Amino acid sequence: MAGTGAPTPEFDPRIAGRLPSLRVAVIAASWHTQVMEGLLDGTRRALALAQVTEVTEYRVPGTFELTVAAARAAESGKYDAIVALGVVIRGDTPHFEYVCQGATHGLTNVAVSTGIPVGFGVLTCDSEGQAIARAGLPGSIEDKGFEATQAALTTAVVLRNLPLPTRPIG
Repeated sequence: MAGTGAPTPEFDPRIAGRLPSLRVAVIAASWHTQVMEGLLDGTRRALALAQVTEVTEYRVPGTFELTVAAARAAESGKYDAIVALGVVIRGDTPHFEYVCQGATHGLTNVAVSTGIPVGFGVLTCDSEGQAIARAGLPGSIEDKGFEATQAALTTAVVLRNLPLPTRPIG
């Protein structure tokens, strides 16, 4: 776990007065209920701190399905930012690598191809203990739901201040 170098959890982009009303989609997987509830709680805390009130939460079966739901949300034009939350815990087969790679590449592609920031709140862990340590639960050492939301909101503010491209990207 890195745990060092991250922005302080107290950071509030609204302090600079640059966070006008944002519309946010939160898309969460359903596996690993305890960890997911911690991630969702962290996301909700970050949204409340930033005074974001236009939030829609969606649940999908697993982490692999986050990509298609994020793509639909981004392409809808209804959201300024997306937060994707999931948990993948290593097992005895290569399934872990396929799901992690698919989710990582898929969510990255959604953000780059649509210009809608996607907060990457997908835990890719070797054990349930590692996931719990990152879930923002009592006793956890990190709060990845909060951090992913903070990243999505901050990026949305940055994008609002960047000029639009004059030609297609890619």
